[in-house]
Amino acid sequence: MKTFGGAVLFLDRSDINTDEIIPAKYLTEHSKEALKPYLLEDLKLPGFDPSQDTAGIEAIVSRSNFGCGSSREHAPWALEVAGIHIVIAESFARIFRQNMYNCGMIAAELPAARLETLFREFAGTKTTLSVNIESSTVSFKAGDKVQTFPFMLKDFERALVEAGGWVEYAAARY
Repeated sequence: MKTFGGAVLFLDRSDINTDEIIPAKYLTEHSKEALKPYLLEDLKLPGFDPSQDTAGIEAIVSRSNFGCGSSREHAPWALEVAGIHIVIAESFARIFRQNMYNCGMIAAELPAARLETLFREFAGTKTTLSVNIESSTVSFKAGDKVQTFPFMLKDFERALVEAGGWVEYAAARY
């Protein structure tokens, strides 16, 4: 099973698409690891520099419809090789969300009001995230400030996460 939690990157925008997560021009790379330097290369946000702002990041918090666009596995792979195993948003594109779980990663959905609280209280601060898979909760911490929220994790999603992804899940059962 992958590790979940660590330093958080707040991306304050909805509709971050798979081409912004990993540009299509890198889809010919022959390994997942080759995608790592290009993570979020085409994401344009004020003050955001992917070469600087993604270093050491282990979790992303965003707005709605994260991972929309092309239905490629490369977007979760690019996150995975960068050490980002959880993305939290109000909603995800259906195929991107499933690809996250197929890779043994978590696509956690939180209501817009909770995300608004997170952005208001934690964005711009050095924030860490911890995940409790058993209780399906995420806890954010910055200094003395802590917020914990539940998220939905279906039984099969939990099984994929615990196995490390679909391939590992299938290898253990079939």
